[in-house]
Amino acid sequence: MGSLWEEFNRLGTEMIVTKAGRRMFPTFQVKLSGLDPLADYVLLMDFIPLDDKRYRYAFHSSSWLAAGRAEPAAPGRVHFHPDSPAKGAQWMRQIVSFDKLKLTNNLLDDNGHIILNSMHRYQPRFHVVFVDPRRDSERFAHQNFKSFSFPETQFMAVTAYQNHRITQLKIASNPFAKGFRDGDPEPWCGVPAGSLLGAMPRARATPLPPHPEKQEKAKPRTLPYPLPAFPQLSTYGPTAAPTFGYSQQ
Repeated sequence: MGSLWEEFNRLGTEMIVTKAGRRMFPTFQVKLSGLDPLADYVLLMDFIPLDDKRYRYAFHSSSWLAAGRAEPAAPGRVHFHPDSPAKGAQWMRQIVSFDKLKLTNNLLDDNGHIILNSMHRYQPRFHVVFVDPRRDSERFAHQNFKSFSFPETQFMAVTAYQNHRITQLKIASNPFAKGFRDGDPEPWCGVPAGSLLGAMPRARATPLPPHPEKQEKAKPRTLPYPLPAFPQLSTYGPTAAPTFGYSQQ
């Protein structure tokens, strides 16, 4: 069986956005290697629009069609992994899961969720930031991080699933949807997602074990060090950082 992310991507991945915030499925997960075990790192994610269009779903052709220009961009936010900052040894010890990340369409959200526009396409980006202990660390900010985009994680933000095949696949593979199944499906395989160049590790997305949905309110994150500015990637089209790339496994 092919990877879960790629299976969704072939159908055209859709992610639910709600006023209260909804967790992503599949969950974004990575397996890190090649980090300095004794150094501190911050892991975070953000989301950028893939193009300047909004879309509608044509049920007669089971396809997405452009329906005009995109709405004004939602406020840009980043999601820090709750274990940040942590030593490289800790990050490399096990799969890192962004299972606390939630998507919302509420422009007034005060819970720290990622704000997206429904019926717009997005690309998640993953960032690893080295916590530079030097006093003049700002001088090296452009060297202290790596950013990465997995093409198979692109998705359409929706308030309700449009493609019935996406609905079926979510029910079949999401542990939270067990009550919708007639029987237990086969377990889904791990998802090889690719590799980063240079100091960046290989990345892997795999299904999460069942856990209760929590509605905790996110606390503001205050970090004792400045974060570097992320590179200005192309807003539309393929997203790739200028100094490194992605190779499909």
